[in-house]
Amino acid sequence: MEEALRTGLQELGLSLPQGARETMYRFGRALLEKNQVMNLTAITNPEAVARLHFVDSLTLLTLEDFRGKTLIDVGCGGGFPGVPLKIACPELELTLLDSLGKRMAWLAETLPTLGVEATCLTARAEEAVETRREQYDFAASRAVARLNILCELCLPYVKVGGAFLAMKGAAAREELQEAQSAIAALGGRLERLAEFPVEGTQHTVLVIRKVKPTPQKYPRRFGKIKQQPL
Repeated sequence: MEEALRTGLQELGLSLPQGARETMYRFGRALLEKNQVMNLTAITNPEAVARLHFVDSLTLLTLEDFRGKTLIDVGCGGGFPGVPLKIACPELELTLLDSLGKRMAWLAETLPTLGVEATCLTARAEEAVETRREQYDFAASRAVARLNILCELCLPYVKVGGAFLAMKGAAAREELQEAQSAIAALGGRLERLAEFPVEGTQHTVLVIRKVKPTPQKYPRRFGKIKQQPL
């Protein structure tokens, strides 16, 4: 895990604050230990955790400055990309959101023992936004849904001027074409598409800038979002 993280950081041209690497290792070990009794990740090799979870999450640091900013990680699962970003940038104010209570309870219990501050929120994305609409500088999400659906779940959280950071795989360009009307309807505009080679394939981050408020009618109920994507 240590060598994979060190190599990945060098490739991205990143350095971490003092003590951050050790905190990252401790989080990785806690993740793998808990994963033996709870489904937190399908990745069980420590080296792969470093490459496919930690380094992949930290690619966002090459695209935006998170110091003094707020970020909501929508559908965070085991804590990615939010937790590695918070460890690497302690000045970031982080909210972790997922609908699975056991995962969130584990994060809420584990992160304080590592000195990592985060708000852990158990809720569905389309429901939690009622009290958090356009309150964040950034929303981020990784491998949760297709982009046209994801935009409706995430963009309502983002302030005008902020950005939604959608972490996608090899189908990113195809999904982007499919999501053009959704991005426009929700107040977004594609600003950048950044590709990072990971494990012989391309991981892609779509930076969708919030250029105007999201209409109040969005997000709709999830059944409607899934049945009739924008």
